[in-house]
Amino acid sequence: MHRPQFAHQLGVARTVAELGPSAKGLARWPAPEQEPAVALTFDDGPHPEGTPAILEILAQHGATATFFVVGEQVVRRPELLARMVAEGHAVALHGYHHRLHLRRGRAEMEDDFTRGTAAIEDAIGATPTLHRPPYGIYSPWSLEIARERGLAPLLWAAWGRDWRRYTTPARIARRVVSQLQPGDVILLHDADFYSARRSHERTAAALRVILARLKSDGLGTF
Repeated sequence: MHRPQFAHQLGVARTVAELGPSAKGLARWPAPEQEPAVALTFDDGPHPEGTPAILEILAQHGATATFFVVGEQVVRRPELLARMVAEGHAVALHGYHHRLHLRRGRAEMEDDFTRGTAAIEDAIGATPTLHRPPYGIYSPWSLEIARERGLAPLLWAAWGRDWRRYTTPARIARRVVSQLQPGDVILLHDADFYSARRSHERTAAALRVILARLKSDGLGTF
């Protein structure tokens, strides 16, 4: 159900360059005079097992990422958001509930943005500046709400489809790096709340391969 191919028609960014000045909300990238690095992003957390595993791997490689978090999970484990920030990562909004926007009215979406933002603010004392909708699908009103609230919409240019039940770490990593370009935004998931059970374990294994490849190709933020 992910629809990043419609990003251009909607004016929604998929790369660091397309994000423009709003890219300051991403974790980090090389200096402006250099080619833009890829941006690692993780959706659906924080998760009690998946998120710490991902954070450990990122720390081992000296890498940073942006976590698009779900408010209903944030209120259960705000300490993981504090850890993200302490370790140099960025936090962005994925919504309060992980539900398809097309099935929700404007008033419900207004409430979702409000509650999701409040959950992040309560956890880390900062307001998110980036937003990504569940399944990568905006409704006309949810995209409007995001922009009205000063949230820059961001989808992705590369993904591992790591939420699927029958994928493998090798397939996830191969899909991510096969056509990766400098400046691309990568989508992965650090939680299995809304995807195949234990999928975050495959993501963690794939992340080690992806980071090694990024380092060897000179594309990473290290």
